[in-house]
Amino acid sequence: MKEIPLEKAFVALDKESIAKDFLEDLFSPKEYESLRERWRVVQFLKEGLPYRDISEKTGVSTATVTRVARCLSREKSGYSKVLKKLMT
Repeated sequence: MKEIPLEKAFVALDKESIAKDFLEDLFSPKEYESLRERWRVVQFLKEGLPYRDISEKTGVSTATVTRVARCLSREKSGYSKVLKKLMT
């Protein structure tokens, strides 16, 4: 069988239930929860919430909020691309 890149596997996730099952298999429960928390941080940052408020709402450290914000500020931010796609 030809090797399939992980990115291509993500592109194939056309249903939320399939994506959830795939992510639960791919990551440990702790890793998966961390990813979900970061995705919530992205959304709160886009809403303009202060870092400390985001930290309190999500339970993540302000350092994590800062790291996510730094990713969002990059020109080729994957977070921004996906969020934009989901909002249209």
